[in-house]
Amino acid sequence: MQLILQGSIPRLLIKLATPNVAVVVTTAAMTLMDVYFVGRLGTTALASLAVVYPFQALIQMMSGGAIGGGVASAISRALGAGAVANAESRAWHAMVIAAVGSVLYMIILGVFARPIFALIIGPGEVLDGAVNYAHIYFGGASLIWFAFMFQATLRGTGEMAKASTPFIFANIFQIGLSGALTLGWGPFPALGISGPAVAALVSHGLVLVYFTIGVLGGKGPIKVQPHRFSWLPIKDIMKVGGLSVVNSIGLSLTVIVVTAFIGRFGSDALAGYGLGSRLELMLIGFAFGLGGALVTAVGGNVGAGQMRRARRIAWTGAGITLLSTAVIGLFVAIMPGLWVDRFTSDPAVHAIAVSYLRIAAPVFGLFCGGYTLYFASQGTGNMIIPVSITWVRLLVVAGICFAAAIFDWGLDTVFVGVAVGLVVVAAGHVLNVLKGPGWRYD
Repeated sequence: MQLILQGSIPRLLIKLATPNVAVVVTTAAMTLMDVYFVGRLGTTALASLAVVYPFQALIQMMSGGAIGGGVASAISRALGAGAVANAESRAWHAMVIAAVGSVLYMIILGVFARPIFALIIGPGEVLDGAVNYAHIYFGGASLIWFAFMFQATLRGTGEMAKASTPFIFANIFQIGLSGALTLGWGPFPALGISGPAVAALVSHGLVLVYFTIGVLGGKGPIKVQPHRFSWLPIKDIMKVGGLSVVNSIGLSLTVIVVTAFIGRFGSDALAGYGLGSRLELMLIGFAFGLGGALVTAVGGNVGAGQMRRARRIAWTGAGITLLSTAVIGLFVAIMPGLWVDRFTSDPAVHAIAVSYLRIAAPVFGLFCGGYTLYFASQGTGNMIIPVSITWVRLLVVAGICFAAAIFDWGLDTVFVGVAVGLVVVAAGHVLNVLKGPGWRYD
């Protein structure tokens, strides 16, 4: 905690963010390989993956980024104020929240995936593939929720290496298992599109076993043990995490609305957009890599009453993310084939993916830099304005999609709308840190 409150900001961010960034890199590699393996199954399978991916991203954003961010924020603020008992109470109540979240996902998307996905794509082979994936993946939602809750607990204490290491190894393991189960390597069965879902649950299960032994076994920096139930820790977590859930829903709804509109143009269009938007969602992971460190760093300084230092930390982190992701976005916009060629040889799918990346990728860096400031705001405990920004983006993008449907505009117009929405996020979060109530000095 000494480094968080008084140490060099660059050194602080390097120490806290490096393990998180390593998780992001291995997660990105795993996601890329999932797309590669499923791409070998054909355009229909890629389209199925595009339908289910926003929901898959949603559970990860909710458990790891939203509720997880609320847990890390609550624990770091309690430790910053020297209240260890309060931090341990919040860690236990995080597990209660994980149990509730697990049940909701298993019922809503594990059981009722077909009617929900049918609203997006309608009947057919694409729907069948998406449902098969969802039944497996969301049926094991508890593995995902509890793994991320343990990680968030450790993030809140500043133990980023302990929080990240099991996910790094699990992602590497998942790459091999996903390929084996999707394509049927060696003695493994060829499960098709269901292969990545099974591999994901196995890897999250291994992470959960590690955390259960390492954290529940009393080896963690704080104890995760039963406490008397109280609404106060829940409220403290959810004042950040609850609003952040609303934010995650807004993020995913934006992709779902665009996916539903593009689905009107057929499976080729859906697969092409899915390839492009997956890069966008992957780059959000880079914002999370540094942003996850900002939750702890900002939260600790807010708890100690050091708002000026908290703001400097936020700007430094956002600048680093902006520069790194802008390079990737501009590079892909100039040479989109370097991304798209890896996953498809279908000329129709290729053309749509290239069109999306040329229009939207130039502003990926702005979006990720702004979204890093969103995570920094989690550390302040004031999330109304940051969450509202996401929903403004949704309204902008949805409005353009509906206008395109009414006036029969083409896909490129929708892609422009997506790009405008990304800029809205960046501008909104910059203004929030400059003028928002959560960032005012004492």
